[in-house]
Amino acid sequence: MMDEYIGFTKNIKTKLGIDLNLYKEAQMKRRLTSLRNKRGFTTFKTYFDAMNKEEVLLNEFVDRITINVSEFYRNPKRWFVLEREIVPLLLQNTNKLSIWSAACSTGEEPYSLAILLNEYFPKIDFQIIATDIDQNALEKAKQGVYSEQSLKELPTHLKTKYFTENHGLYAINSSLKDKIVFKKHNLLADSYPKNMDLIVCRNVLIYFTDPAKEIIYQNFSTALKSGGVLFVGSTEQIFSPGSYHLSLKDTFFYEKV
Repeated sequence: MMDEYIGFTKNIKTKLGIDLNLYKEAQMKRRLTSLRNKRGFTTFKTYFDAMNKEEVLLNEFVDRITINVSEFYRNPKRWFVLEREIVPLLLQNTNKLSIWSAACSTGEEPYSLAILLNEYFPKIDFQIIATDIDQNALEKAKQGVYSEQSLKELPTHLKTKYFTENHGLYAINSSLKDKIVFKKHNLLADSYPKNMDLIVCRNVLIYFTDPAKEIIYQNFSTALKSGGVLFVGSTEQIFSPGSYHLSLKDTFFYEKV
């Protein structure tokens, strides 16, 4: 059984460039075994063979390994700190910001950033790169249509101003879409953008092994400008930020030094 799973991980790396060994094994294996069984396959070999023939199965697989749970203004207190403390810090010597929303899932996070900047810093110029490994999630992000549940943390006046409601679904204004470039990106395999003022990557790295996290943190640090800021999730405190040339600026915000 174990050998068969190892063979499966090798096949996935060859086909998709995704190294499953960099994710926590017990967690990932449990998730994938459940999906495989649900689809009626008793071995990983027959499951992989079927994925090779049916794109629907392949897309579902990628969806399952990339955990798409997101909402607007997730952990609102952190967004308040971003608005009141972090963005003003970044704007001390410029009125233009380059931002990367890494592992952006279905787009709630980059759109939240665009809303915050447009609303509270209307005179600045900004561009957001939003990336994810999951093409399905990116397609949903590009559409920019969300359920009311996704917007539950968003202040009502922002919901009214930046969304159009239709039959219980909320479509984001196209003016904000123009500020965001969505791209496919693998945090563990692809090259990183450069000269970023702000990188936001939240509630994703908890699924990676410690060695994989170290690589990603180092790459994030390299991608930041001096004085740039990394914003991580509430479960992803960096315990030795100095080893990545980062220092704690506020809870879950790290400045490149």
